Amino acid sequence: MIVQEIRNDNVFGYVRYQGEPNRKDAVIEKLRKQGFRITKQRCILLDIILDEDCSSCKEIYYKAVKRDDSIGIATVYRMVNTLEDIGVISRKNMYKVACF
Repeated sequence: MIVQEIRNDNVFGYVRYQGEPNRKDAVIEKLRKQGFRITKQRCILLDIILDEDCSSCKEIYYKAVKRDDSIGIATVYRMVNTLEDIGVISRKNMYKVACF
């Protein structure tokens, strides 16, 4: 089944069907299928991107460094590019999570 997006003002809610993995698990599975390792840094970035509204890579970076100071700006840009390439986010919508 597909996760459906419900949009109220600027708050995102997601309908989750019984037996369906949550958004993070679904994205992790997509990354694994593409051959990416799931590192601690990628999980932190994924949490920030999925759970918070960020308008730029720098904003994601500043939030990520508060959680783990070993995350570099290049890591953020690579992760954002990867997520965009596999269809998880859209830069046109300021890093909003795409429905999949």
